[in-house]
Amino acid sequence: MIITVTDPCKPLPLEFNPSRPLEVEVGCGKGRFLTGRAAANPETDFLGIERMLGRVHSFDDKCRRMKISNAHVLRLEALYTFWYLLPAHSVRTVYVFFPDPWPKKKHHSHRLFGPVFLRALWKRLAPGGRIEFATDHEEYFRFVTEECFPPFECGDSSGSREMPAFRRVSPMERGPEAWTEFETRFRGQGLPIYSAAWQAAEGADYKLEPMTVAPEDEPREGITRRIGKRYLREMEEAAL
Repeated sequence: MIITVTDPCKPLPLEFNPSRPLEVEVGCGKGRFLTGRAAANPETDFLGIERMLGRVHSFDDKCRRMKISNAHVLRLEALYTFWYLLPAHSVRTVYVFFPDPWPKKKHHSHRLFGPVFLRALWKRLAPGGRIEFATDHEEYFRFVTEECFPPFECGDSSGSREMPAFRRVSPMERGPEAWTEFETRFRGQGLPIYSAAWQAAEGADYKLEPMTVAPEDEPREGITRRIGKRYLREMEEAAL
């Protein structure tokens, strides 16, 4: 089912039962991984977040064909979804598999992982919740594992109690049946795959205030967001 956002600043009125576990995949593509998880775990609810409309419809069509009722898809930016729309401490597992690494240094600010996303991520993960991460890009893997997670701490605004937000754990084991579309392609090319996982650690809770955009970061006429040619080409080919 495709979820429609009716109020962009309030938690989603999800069809999910709060008593059931919820798992979220960022960049779910056509749903190969998430629909497989949903079919194998009918007692759990699943949400896919995807920006490309064709893939959203492919995900929805796959759920209908397989008669999967516990998987939903949302066409929206991941950061916005985590910051505004997911209920606090409601997600058991978040999957981020093969996000765009934005390899050029001048584009690093477009990367998903960073202090802002991690702050929203911890706020949405249930106590002890996990994030699973995989990429074929070695430099991006080092960036995420060495620069993003270790130095991040969460605590109240007064700093009276600061605890590491995440602790490193072993990533889940995934066989070929649980590979994403991109992973299947990359492994078929013999590319190395780098995986890591973290668990939400106990810490003082906090409120996510509305985000503000600096004037210099506001969209300007004639300026469009550029996507690395390699990943755009692979996205188009994978959609065929």
